[in-house]
Amino acid sequence: MNTPTALIADDEPLLRERLRELLKHTWPELNIVAEARNGREAVEAANEKSPDIAFLDIRMPVMGGVEAARLLCVDTRVVFVTAFEEYALAAFDAGAVDYVVKPVEPERLERTVQRLKVALHHPPTDLNKLLKQIAPHLKPPAPEHLRWIRASVGASIRLVAVEDVLFFNSDEKYTRVVTVGGEVLIRRSIKELLDELDPANFVQVHRATIVNLRRIERVDRTDTDNLDLRMRDNNEVVRVSRSYTHLFRQM
Repeated sequence: MNTPTALIADDEPLLRERLRELLKHTWPELNIVAEARNGREAVEAANEKSPDIAFLDIRMPVMGGVEAARLLCVDTRVVFVTAFEEYALAAFDAGAVDYVVKPVEPERLERTVQRLKVALHHPPTDLNKLLKQIAPHLKPPAPEHLRWIRASVGASIRLVAVEDVLFFNSDEKYTRVVTVGGEVLIRRSIKELLDELDPANFVQVHRATIVNLRRIERVDRTDTDNLDLRMRDNNEVVRVSRSYTHLFRQM
């Protein structure tokens, strides 16, 4: 097997340094190929370096560790690092995702390293499925809505902030993610997106379309009594299906 690689993501430099030094003693062969200050930097670094392992702090600015984990490539094993004991759940011990509690103790890290060495010789577990199982147990129980869209653009990976999306429009194969700056295509259904988007900001207006309420400039009623949405900084007209016109009666 090739030399194993890892990235460390934590917004506190001293904690990143401590974990790096502990790993150097616990697993000398491990090559730390990148460090990140938040989840977004972690995802970008992972896309560039393709590490075998990602040590992710659960609570980070811009993007937290759980959300970043959802965006990592399927071959990256995840270890969550947390300062809060309530995150140290038995659910982690049952799957491919592991955890260590701050301040990281050498004995606990040693157990994690041994598990990772074994895991690297087996196909990775479906991380998204496992994160959904863990999510209800995380405290505080506030819902974590989708904040970033991960899209392939040629040979690169692009991260699109959900708040920048004007609307999503799907056909049978792809979903268009339309922003002021352009659009990308993703392989996610409208139903999947609707389950993860914040319902206070995103609503379905057609069986194949979700719009960002904050990006609507005006609502026009047509001669046939349909509704058309005019989005800010975009020339496309988004048609509202009759089943959803009640959403705009007060607008």
